[in-house]
Amino acid sequence: MAYARDVEKLAAYDAFAADVRSELEDVTTRMTELKGAGRVKTATYRQLFATRITLKDIDRRLSERGL
Repeated sequence: MAYARDVEKLAAYDAFAADVRSELEDVTTRMTELKGAGRVKTATYRQLFATRITLKDIDRRLSERGL
């Protein structure tokens, strides 16, 4: 049944969107903690910064499509 597969796909996209937003929130929190500790020049902070940019772009694209 095509309808059942469509429902499964939509559920998978919704789960993906939720995971992306949760990870984005976690990354942002970690960055805030590092910034508060004066550790903005560390490799960890820079990696989190790059990850945040990627997650923000994915979130933006999902939002544009109503997910």
